[in-house]
Amino acid sequence: MSTSLANWKGAPAPSAQRLEGRFIVLEKLDPARHGDDLWRALTGPGADPKLWDYLPYGPFLERSAFNDWLSNHAANSDPYFFSVVDKASGEVQGILSLMSIVPAQGRIEIGHVTFGAPMQRSPKSTEAVYLLAKEAFAMGYRRLEWKCNNDNARSRTAAERLGFSFEGVFRQHMVVKGRNRDTAWYSILDSEWPAVNAGFERWLSEENLSAAGQIKSLVECRG
Repeated sequence: MSTSLANWKGAPAPSAQRLEGRFIVLEKLDPARHGDDLWRALTGPGADPKLWDYLPYGPFLERSAFNDWLSNHAANSDPYFFSVVDKASGEVQGILSLMSIVPAQGRIEIGHVTFGAPMQRSPKSTEAVYLLAKEAFAMGYRRLEWKCNNDNARSRTAAERLGFSFEGVFRQHMVVKGRNRDTAWYSILDSEWPAVNAGFERWLSEENLSAAGQIKSLVECRG
């Protein structure tokens, strides 16, 4: 598809320090303020044993290595990391980032998604991705990406549920932790975002919430 972009001027680099939703707040990663909670959420008792399987780092057995990992993340502008703060408890329960940031082309990715057990299969995890996606398109990005190991069924299912379209698999794309990684690619385009955004808003709305959780699925709300 060839489309004239004669007036395209690019998008700015991410700079948000705080993004607030209904269930969570995203705060720019600050190891001094967020480190203790993240250590408990990601490595403590009850932590998801599969959390680190497809990530290029972890699991962490020593706090010093974990601290170095957080500090390295916080110092980078790409990836640009946020901590996820549960509004009900004030606890920091996960991190994720905007990454592979190419402002001149209007391309950006959500990645390094690392959610503790209290966030998984909850509105908090969905809202965290939604807030970053909303911010990306509000900044003027044309393309939002999601990439994962093709063997990572949980991440692939999440991408499709969240409204990303599957584009294909890059075979032998990377070597991670001494193993081959075929990478599955997904995207949402700016032209697709209004419908995807409306689905998120319906799913997160008070009208869609019951004592047992969301009444309609995210796919139903988007459809």
